[in-house]
Amino acid sequence: MVRSRFDSQLEQLDVEMIKMGALCEEAINASMKAFLENDDVAAQIASEKENEIDRKEREIEALCMRLLLQQQPVARDLRLISSALKMISDMERIGDQAADIAEITAFLKDNDTKSKVHIRDMGIAAIKMVTESVDSFVNKDMKLAKSVMEYDDVLDNLFVEVKQELIDLIGKDKANGEFCIDLIMIAKYLERIGDHATNIAEWVEYSITGSHVKMAMEEGNK
Repeated sequence: MVRSRFDSQLEQLDVEMIKMGALCEEAINASMKAFLENDDVAAQIASEKENEIDRKEREIEALCMRLLLQQQPVARDLRLISSALKMISDMERIGDQAADIAEITAFLKDNDTKSKVHIRDMGIAAIKMVTESVDSFVNKDMKLAKSVMEYDDVLDNLFVEVKQELIDLIGKDKANGEFCIDLIMIAKYLERIGDHATNIAEWVEYSITGSHVKMAMEEGNK
C-alpha cells in the first residue's frame, strides 16, 4: 500500500514536470513573438509565464521532499527524484532567460534588421531542445536524451552564425551598433536556454543509468 502511494506520487511528478516544461515552451514562444512582431502583449505573457514557472518549481520541490521523506527510496527512485530537483532548477533559469529576451524587445523596433539574422531559427531550436529534454525524462528515453545533447551543437552553430551576421551589419553601418548588441544578447540567452536543456538531458541520463557526463569528468580530473 505504501509503495503503491509512492508510485502514484512518482507519476504525479511526471505530470508536474510536463506542466513545467510546457510553461517553459510557452515562455520562449511568447518572447520570440515579442521579438519578431514587436508584440507588447506577448512580452507581458513571457513575464507572467516566468512567474508561473517559479511557482511550479516550488510545487515540484515540495512534492520531491514529500517523496524523499515518506518512504526510504531505492537507488533508482533516489536518482529520479534528485534528477528532477536538478532539472527544475534549469527550467527555472529557462523561464528567466525567456523573460529577459522579452524585456529587451521593448527597445527593438527595426524589423528589417531582425529579418537579416537567424535568431528565429535559434528560437525554434531552443524550443525543440526544451520539449525533447523534458519528454526524455517523462518517457525514460535515453536515446532522446542523447539526441538533445547532440543537438546543442546545432544551436551553438546558429549562435556563431548570428554573431557573424551582426558583425557584418555593424561593419556596414556603425549606427547599427547598439541595436546589434541587443540582438546578440537575445541570441546569447537562446544559446543558454540550449545549455540548460542539455543539462536536463544529462540529468535524464543520470536518472536512468546512474552516470553523469560532467560528474564523471570532474572525478577524472581529481
